[in-house]
Amino acid sequence: MKSADRDLVALGVASAAILMFVGTGSSVLPQVFRSWAGVGEGPDALLVNALLLNIALIIFGWRRYNELLREIEQRKLAEEQARKLAETDPLTGCLNRRTIAAATDALISAQRERSQGVVFLMIDLDNFKQVNDLYGHVAGDQVLRAAAERIHALIPHGGLVARLGGDEFACVLPYAPNGGEEIDHFAARLIERVAAPTAVDGTSVEVTVSVGIASNWRTRSDDGSQCDAKVLMHKSDIAMYHAKKRGKNRFFWFEPQMESELRFRHRLERAVRRGVERREFVPFYEQQVDLETGELVGFEMLARWTCAEMGSLGPSVFIPVAEEIGLIAELSEQLIAQALDDAKDWDASLRLAVNISPVQLRDPWFAQRLLKLLVTHNFPANRLEIEITESCLHENLTVVRSLITSLRNQGVRISLDDFGTGYSSLSQLRSLPFDQLKIDRTFVSELREHGAGAKILDAIVRLGDGLKLPITAEGIEDAAILHELTGFKSLKGQGYHYGRPEDAAAVRERLGSMGRLAPAAAIATDADANTEAIAGADAARLREA
Repeated sequence: MKSADRDLVALGVASAAILMFVGTGSSVLPQVFRSWAGVGEGPDALLVNALLLNIALIIFGWRRYNELLREIEQRKLAEEQARKLAETDPLTGCLNRRTIAAATDALISAQRERSQGVVFLMIDLDNFKQVNDLYGHVAGDQVLRAAAERIHALIPHGGLVARLGGDEFACVLPYAPNGGEEIDHFAARLIERVAAPTAVDGTSVEVTVSVGIASNWRTRSDDGSQCDAKVLMHKSDIAMYHAKKRGKNRFFWFEPQMESELRFRHRLERAVRRGVERREFVPFYEQQVDLETGELVGFEMLARWTCAEMGSLGPSVFIPVAEEIGLIAELSEQLIAQALDDAKDWDASLRLAVNISPVQLRDPWFAQRLLKLLVTHNFPANRLEIEITESCLHENLTVVRSLITSLRNQGVRISLDDFGTGYSSLSQLRSLPFDQLKIDRTFVSELREHGAGAKILDAIVRLGDGLKLPITAEGIEDAAILHELTGFKSLKGQGYHYGRPEDAAAVRERLGSMGRLAPAAAIATDADANTEAIAGADAARLREA
């Protein structure tokens, strides 16, 4: 029997018992009182039993009534808790994604009646995953709760706060005409407050914040309708993404071109994924020359990509995308593998230089995978040179030291690339066993001005001499820069002055003309040339016939 049915039966029994009590009590009680007074006989035993039974039933009904009241109260509390759980984030107590949308739409309607609007702020904690990785999820939860409390403390009356999920928050504020400056001040305070250190078990944890802002004031959806919560969330999310791309820890208002940029970005991500899958990325090679002798000493591998959908795209476009979507390791290893095969045909004195992404340096197994590629492609380790950017030293010094040590133990040379732009300390240069420094092209290009650039370059060259580190100058674009560099001794250089980067076939042809192919490769090249000559002669005879 169901609980409701049992409750109904109990109610019926109790009601019947009360009615019987009234009936039997009206007969039994007078008899009892007369018997006590000595003026009559005692009450009928059957009626007394019936009365006692009625009393027992009434007590049962009363207890059940109280139980029902408690059950109703408990159900109300459970329903309230369920509603609260459905409407709020259990960790922070903020509204959740579903309820912030409904609350925003309600606020939009109320503001529209006042001829005003609302503003939606999308708030994202930058690199929050690192907090969880470094300090644990318990510490991460503390940081999230602290962020929610700080946002709540800043919200004016009538505003809304929500946690949308993960490290993403939102707040909605009433927005009056010409209120943009006020919102700017609010966003700046919010960033400053939320980004303040949070004490977690005696440790100071810091995060930065990116904020995107969108308003429905005098704006409409793409279909011409009024902007609702869904549209505002979408636009503020785009603006927040834009803030992250511009360096994080800042805010931006939504602008229509941001959406176009985001669509292009999504197209580019899809194209990069397909390109890696189809092995569309190919290595090109830039010459490296000894500036004293003019002798070719090696090549730096550069990535090139001709996308079937988007045309030719430079590495400054697709490399950051590959890093962000987690494909840089696969892309880089594809290019390195191809470059190792190409460079096997070169003279043994020529080195191959390869750039490594900072993302790859976070992989503790990178050195092992690189060494495996060397073994698989039968390429001598002492002919490979890995270039690490100076900025990597600050974030991953321990990992970089381990990687450098592992690779150098196998004979691989390590270069510190873009030297002069990352503020590396002398202690780092002394403690890390680099084999070479590469001067950033910005300092080299300034040599045309005969000013501070020359002095900085001279200081770097002297530093290299003191540390016994060879130096390569990047960005030698013309004869004027080369002339300025000839005043420095023992430099290598590279740049467009020596020619544009070339594909493997062009490099092979160049080295063949210089007599700097490996013996087996040179024989194969001569055989190919003879075959082409014979084919050409046969074709000529056929034309004459």
